Amino acid sequence: MHYGADYNPEQWPEEIWPEDVARMREAGVTMVSVGIFSWARIQPAEGVFDFEWLDRVIGLLHDAGIRVDLATATASPPPWAGLAYPGLLAADEDGAPYWHGSRQHYAPSSPDYRRLAGELVRRLAERYAEHPAIELWHVNNEYGCHLPVDYSDAARDAFRRWLRGRYDDIDALNAAWGTMFWAQAYASFDEVMPPKKAPYSHNPGQLLDYQRFTSDMWLECYLMERDIIRAAGATQPITTNFMGPFKPANYAQWAPHLDVISDDSYPDPNDPDSFRDAAFQRDLVRSLKPDVPWILMEQATNAVNWRPSNAPKQPGQMAALSWQCVGRGADGVMFFQWRQSRAGAEKFHAAMLPQAGTDTRVWREVTALGEAFAQLPALSAGPTDARVALVMDWENWWALEAPDHPVALEYLPVLHRSHAALHRRHVQVDVVPPSGVRDHHALAIAPLLYLLRDDDATHLAGWVERGGHLLTGPFTDVVDEHDRFRPGGFTTQWRDMLGAEVLEFNALVDPGAAEGEPGAREARFAGVDALTLAGAGHYFAEELRVHDATVEAHFTDGHVAGGPALTARQHGAGVARYLATVPDEAGVRAVVDHVLAEAGVHPVVAGLPDYVEVMRRGDLVTVINQSSIGVAVELPGRDFLTDEPVGAVELPGFGVQLLRHPAR
Repeated sequence: MHYGADYNPEQWPEEIWPEDVARMREAGVTMVSVGIFSWARIQPAEGVFDFEWLDRVIGLLHDAGIRVDLATATASPPPWAGLAYPGLLAADEDGAPYWHGSRQHYAPSSPDYRRLAGELVRRLAERYAEHPAIELWHVNNEYGCHLPVDYSDAARDAFRRWLRGRYDDIDALNAAWGTMFWAQAYASFDEVMPPKKAPYSHNPGQLLDYQRFTSDMWLECYLMERDIIRAAGATQPITTNFMGPFKPANYAQWAPHLDVISDDSYPDPNDPDSFRDAAFQRDLVRSLKPDVPWILMEQATNAVNWRPSNAPKQPGQMAALSWQCVGRGADGVMFFQWRQSRAGAEKFHAAMLPQAGTDTRVWREVTALGEAFAQLPALSAGPTDARVALVMDWENWWALEAPDHPVALEYLPVLHRSHAALHRRHVQVDVVPPSGVRDHHALAIAPLLYLLRDDDATHLAGWVERGGHLLTGPFTDVVDEHDRFRPGGFTTQWRDMLGAEVLEFNALVDPGAAEGEPGAREARFAGVDALTLAGAGHYFAEELRVHDATVEAHFTDGHVAGGPALTARQHGAGVARYLATVPDEAGVRAVVDHVLAEAGVHPVVAGLPDYVEVMRRGDLVTVINQSSIGVAVELPGRDFLTDEPVGAVELPGFGVQLLRHPAR
């Protein structure tokens, strides 16, 4: 189990470095990330490199038995780079450049940036590829975190090249984007611009392709650095730190190119349910590469500095969230950062070693967690027996949240709501793209699958035919991969499988809109016959034409009263269901309970309060009280470390119990 933090020795005088290393050993640190924002220190001027200080830092760590996650330092070019090469700078939608003075101000498609970054990485890799302290290579840092879209001239030129590669000829692009609308037809690729500032709505196909292009540009930067590191002879694993469900970068597309997935996560202590969103993020990153344990590269020991109100973590909460990562497949739990900064924008961000020193709660919790992790044996990669798949698709996300739709809505909160309902039922979940639904999954939940590619539709229909249970809808199977309607109405790909089709979307008023806005805010639904399904629907109350499906719930009010709200149809050995609205929290719990029962899916451990989190990882079952209030629970199985029977346990606030071989 890796345990440590970002270490930024360049911020401190050299005489502090030995003290840092001694304190790291005291805290149980096994690995630190070095060099993430060190470009200006390593290369103070073009052609001038200073590695001697880094040699000494890595040597101190190595002598103390602390491994190094060596970063390539390319996340923030030094001031001289942008001044010497203005084409390196990213630009906003007005074309104004982003200057140095913050971080991540570079244009990822800039030839100047790539040349300078490539030279830096080559020098680093040649010097340290065979250093015995290096455990891992850390490429860049949080690609796109602060600057998710670039509209520079470099981006313009790269976008045109990217489009030529995708469409080959301009007629194919015009057909894909439907450019006869509003006289947008292009005579050549040289006429195409990024979707910069415009008087009204952009072309939806152009917007979608620009998001694909942007994600690809960052991925190209990662692959460039990875290949340079490998060419220098480095054999250690290579990663870059993700940020969970980060919309601008298609991590499902990136994941095969990383040796190990690493992730940064900062749930908000102000939100008592934030541990559920954190659980969704852990399941997502674990599912990106399910056969390889992942690393939590960054979290906070206590408060962060960048929210309007930066609440501290409660006593024990940091450990509880760390154990959540272990239970959901992590083999590394690390922090930003090791020693709290005395200057700079993040000086109020908590660290393993606080500004207030070692006589603090944070330090005591940090050292206790390091001691606990040291007792763990090697663990399997992660849950291999999750029987539920929650479908998340990045390109669908991009298309779904584009403007000019029946109603404006966000993808992620709907996914979170479905995941939270499963989480409350203590059910193991994989978060996967449509192609990631496999035969060991009994149930797949795929809400708001607006953009449905042909191959994904075929894959999921085949999975249902072999015995899977699919719950989908609303606003699903609406457009193709170019954000165009298919001929023949809506629900064209799955009409036969579902036994129903959508005729009208019937938008409802956003439930978060100001009071007094005309229109219905919800449409209630209830189960038919003996089904005890009930809830309120938001955003849509779709009008369905049912062909040969069974209606399991009707709308009970509004202009769609009496119309079908939930349908089910046998398809081969499986069942496909369509829900014609976005249910509220009570509604989604009712629907999830129904489909879990129909699919025969059971909890990892039954009979626990919904704020007691439980997850399986091979032989390890981790049980965490994610509340500050103690609770008595009955736990099957034996203690993971002592092998003693467990049974009745009093779990204190944020307490953790590790089980081995529990009853299944």
